[in-house]
Amino acid sequence: MNISDVAKKTGLTSKAIRFYEEKGLVTAPLRSDNGYRSYTQKHLDELTLLRQARQVGFNLEECRELVNLFNDPARHSADVKARTLQKVADIEKVISELQGMRQQLMALADSCPGDDSADCPIINNLAGCCHKQ
Repeated sequence: MNISDVAKKTGLTSKAIRFYEEKGLVTAPLRSDNGYRSYTQKHLDELTLLRQARQVGFNLEECRELVNLFNDPARHSADVKARTLQKVADIEKVISELQGMRQQLMALADSCPGDDSADCPIINNLAGCCHKQ
């Protein structure tokens, strides 16, 4: 199977596939005599895992660990579950931080009259001062 076939089947671009190969995230494909990459079902599975893991927020190093676990017949599902639950905790932390940022921004917006005046409580607050310029 060539790279364009793999791209169609995995939903990844050829560029993304080559990137994952360069980073060593997937098993290196065999090369034919003319230098073209030759992919197998194993490559499709690894690349599909990578695409879907990236979609749910795993970073490249976490994806490397997941691919290694995928290829390890002696893996324990508890290890995969632990990594998944850690990712959930990481996402929940980011959500909480984003909600805090949203609340701060809404409070700033509520403090501003939003008129033609140069006085802006938002700018003053962000600058750490409470006086007019």
